[in-house]
Amino acid sequence: MHNPAQTDFPIHDLLALRWSPRAFAERPIEGDKVNSLFEAARWAPSSNNEQPWRFIVAGKDDEAQWNRLLACVEEGNRIWAVRAPMLILSVARLNFEKCDKPNRHALHDVGMATGNLVLQATALGLVARQMAGFDVEKARGDLNIPFGYEPVAMIAVGYPGDPRMLPDTLRQRELASRERRATSTFVYVGEWGKSVPFIS
Repeated sequence: MHNPAQTDFPIHDLLALRWSPRAFAERPIEGDKVNSLFEAARWAPSSNNEQPWRFIVAGKDDEAQWNRLLACVEEGNRIWAVRAPMLILSVARLNFEKCDKPNRHALHDVGMATGNLVLQATALGLVARQMAGFDVEKARGDLNIPFGYEPVAMIAVGYPGDPRMLPDTLRQRELASRERRATSTFVYVGEWGKSVPFIS
């Protein structure tokens, strides 16, 4: 299933095709594709080339590890995430390695790496849904995340599935048209709140 963005201005097809469904096929992801996802993340930009991202990953082929990640997912997300063949937890290193001072861009940079990963997934015919709905402290303890590192988001990755497998309320949301705020509501000229005149 595809649900491309209906854009106001032209953007790259890869960006328009990227979306975050909840319906996953229970088909495993080939190893070379998994490697490509993390290679894409590897080449994301970061402040001082710090690369503060870390990823904890588990596929269903390693059921014990996959279940450890799934157990951290909140129940509302677990309903559909249980079908995803791969779960990933993104983690940020909060201090710079060289000087151990706080890296205020760490979460931004982890987001950049995850964005690369998600777009690479789209290019490979996969889909990825990021989740804020997971138990951060459970993840920190159960997955042995050390001090100085912050769990950021859980990500379900796999091949697109059939929305009919979802509960009614989720299926309706899955099939709904995608919407975004108009660019004129968040792009300002020179100062806060001054709308861009050429963006409708």
